[in-house]
Amino acid sequence: MEHLALYRKYRPKTFEDVIGQDHITRALQNQIVSDKVNHAYLFTGSRGVGKTSVARIFAKAVNCQHNINGSPCGQCETCKRLENENDINIIEIDAASNNRVDDVREIREKVKFLPVGAKYKVYIIDEVHMLTDSAFNALLKTLEEPPSHVIFILATTEAHKLPPTILSRCIRFDFRLVSTSDLVKQLQIIFDKEGIEYDNDALRLIANAGEGSVRDTLSIADCVVAYSDKKVTKECVMRVLGTTDYDLLIEFFDLINKKDIGGILDFVNKIDSSGKNISMFVKELAKHARNLLICKTCENPNEILNLPQNTYENLKSQSQIFDERTLISYMQTLGGAENELRYTLSPRLLLETLALSVLEGLSGEDVKKN
Repeated sequence: MEHLALYRKYRPKTFEDVIGQDHITRALQNQIVSDKVNHAYLFTGSRGVGKTSVARIFAKAVNCQHNINGSPCGQCETCKRLENENDINIIEIDAASNNRVDDVREIREKVKFLPVGAKYKVYIIDEVHMLTDSAFNALLKTLEEPPSHVIFILATTEAHKLPPTILSRCIRFDFRLVSTSDLVKQLQIIFDKEGIEYDNDALRLIANAGEGSVRDTLSIADCVVAYSDKKVTKECVMRVLGTTDYDLLIEFFDLINKKDIGGILDFVNKIDSSGKNISMFVKELAKHARNLLICKTCENPNEILNLPQNTYENLKSQSQIFDERTLISYMQTLGGAENELRYTLSPRLLLETLALSVLEGLSGEDVKKN
């Protein structure tokens, strides 16, 4: 039997299955229930947050014979037929590889034909920002005066690249990054269905690594499950991701606070000898400084951080050692080193330089001058 990646197997089929986008799904359902569907929509947001999935659900819902509160029933003949990815009434176009004016002209010719056994033909144009200027001009005429049986859904991660003339003819929906807590809940549901053992700390690590993207989170989960043989632990996740235990990050910042140069150099040697990705480690150090700043300044820090209680208590305690300006300086110095780490021939030497510059409270410019 063919193995399906988790993000494909658990792709949402109804609006209720979509996580983290209630502001969008409710509006679309209300339009369908009131029969006030627009002719053109723009779905924009980061990768993996549900733009194409919601577009497919919407395409089924507007054609469903017995929609349930604006969501497709999944049981009627139309819904079952539209499940087929090759159905002629839902046309998905990848603008990254079909971005010429001739491709859009072909769309203009085909929109004239009525849908077969459905109310609407729905065109989903993914990565629409990749269209050429002439292709946008060709699309504009169709968006201005589309046939009543056609709906366009334009999906993009870079809405700012679309011409104002296109934007003004679409209802725009901005998809948000999904919260860590929602991603953890989704992982719990999926792992329970798959019969996978897990601990909650492991799920938090996977969700944090997904950085708000459902697809990225489930892709990471797939890798971890393959490695762990259906018993997902915190240690398994850290090995797969190459991430660093919070205890090590706390140890590093304790050494910084003590201004222990020898200890810092020993620490860097330990990190390098263990085979950790130096670039990833520096990114985590910058994030740790940011987490300390959140602990120090925000009213409910762990609602933002979503960390295990004992880890949160350790961070909260350490945050009292540093003042706010110092933590901001650490974030700038460590966070600004990403490009340098990408091209350096000696990541370890650069990490040592960064660590010592943080120790002395120097900015990136100061380090370059020295």
